[in-house]
Amino acid sequence: MANTSRLSRRSWFAVTSGLTAGSLITGSAVASGPIANRTAPKFKLSLAAYSYRNLLKDPQSGVTLETFIDDCAKMQLDGTELTSYYFPAEPTPEFLYGLKARAFQQGLSVSGTAIGNDFGHPPGEARDQQIAMTKAWIDHAAKLGAPVIRVFAGHQKKGSSPEEAHRLMVDGLNEVCQYAGQQGVFLALENHGGPTATAAGLLKIVHDVDSDWFGVNLDSGNFHSENIYAEQAQVAPYALNVQIKVVVSGPDKKKVPTDFRRVFNILQEANYRGFVVLEYEEAGNPREECPKFIEQLREAMA
Repeated sequence: MANTSRLSRRSWFAVTSGLTAGSLITGSAVASGPIANRTAPKFKLSLAAYSYRNLLKDPQSGVTLETFIDDCAKMQLDGTELTSYYFPAEPTPEFLYGLKARAFQQGLSVSGTAIGNDFGHPPGEARDQQIAMTKAWIDHAAKLGAPVIRVFAGHQKKGSSPEEAHRLMVDGLNEVCQYAGQQGVFLALENHGGPTATAAGLLKIVHDVDSDWFGVNLDSGNFHSENIYAEQAQVAPYALNVQIKVVVSGPDKKKVPTDFRRVFNILQEANYRGFVVLEYEEAGNPREECPKFIEQLREAMA
């Protein structure tokens, strides 16, 4: 039986982009399209544990993932993003279920998690390790009740052509997406430098991955062109998750405050329904600064 969800996504993509099957990279059976059937926008707020990175890496700070969850509750958020970097190397089911319980008791959803994978490696031990790590975190996410994992494409390796690097990344994503679907976890590709530094580069990969369990993690601070907000608008229809940073920077690398209202307008136009996750990367104590920016986000989305 045909997958009607996939067909609706493909039809939307074909009509709006004018691409034909022949314009896609050889070897991709189906192009992933924008997420269909979103009838009206809806936003929920969350906070990425990466915002607390310096505190979570400092044993003297007294801040743990449990502390972070409690802080998210104090900010009256809808969710908490439990970034994988601050977990034990081999988290036990008991540890994962403990965090899940802590979030539930605080009235929070675990909005997602994130990993630092790289699928640009050629076949061999390094690539096998990246695939295995991703699959392990898909299992962890399922135990946490995290519906989505932010993933990376990776980087082109020495001796590899751009075309070969692209194929390796697409193949890696296809493999782990197949596994993710079996666990009921979505994978969201982040615009994060390298081949995903631009909307066009990100979508080139997205269009060649064949999975209903795949989409985009739109990071508002990771495009650096002359038309940052236009690039955000290009990828917003594909977004499964959205990260918002407090600054953006163009080719001159000069940081300017993010236009939060403009970002929410872009998400509204795309009928985005899901979490908008603050990821605070600037100087200052995040326990003091994050609540201020959460309030600004609430005002912008009102």
